[in-house]
Amino acid sequence: MENILFKISFPAEFHAQTAVECALQLHPQVKGRLDQIDRIDITTHESAIRIIDKSGPLHNPADRDHCLQYMTAIGLIFGQLTADHYEDKIAADPRIDTLRAKMTVTEDKQYSLDYLDPDKRSIANTVQVFFADGTSTEKIVVEYPIGHRRRRGDGIPLLQVKAAAAFTAHFGLPRSQQLMDLFHDQNALSAIPVHEFSSQFVS
Repeated sequence: MENILFKISFPAEFHAQTAVECALQLHPQVKGRLDQIDRIDITTHESAIRIIDKSGPLHNPADRDHCLQYMTAIGLIFGQLTADHYEDKIAADPRIDTLRAKMTVTEDKQYSLDYLDPDKRSIANTVQVFFADGTSTEKIVVEYPIGHRRRRGDGIPLLQVKAAAAFTAHFGLPRSQQLMDLFHDQNALSAIPVHEFSSQFVS
């Protein structure tokens, strides 16, 4: 359980999580210059290339959330990535495929080794944008996504917010607060019998 990956920030295939985070960091630098972009370099690990490096038409949301280039483009253009960004309405935005066509994806052998290293299990991506006038953004590197065991300090507060929102949507505010209070009390959580804990989630 210590090594579990929580998908917190983006509804994106996990090998792309850090690429999206890079894109969001770059969004303020590129949002007003999208038409001036000459190329976008993505450096990644072998598993990402094998699983989510896609060119050509993307036919549905499942195609799009398994395309490294699509998810990176969304982050650069919109500064966020939500489930709605995979739907046909947004996918029809011509800027997305324009940016995808300008992307090169290459493997960093060290990223691939670190991905397989049981002491690291990094999921690294690097994104850099180059403009037609010869200028470029800085190279953004993110090795571990929020939700990785090495970023628990970043991830747990966001995970708690996400859990509270899900509980409230399903159970309503009073029950949501009861559940969150339970999860914040480690002694009470450890002491509660399993059948009583499970019953907390029955509507």
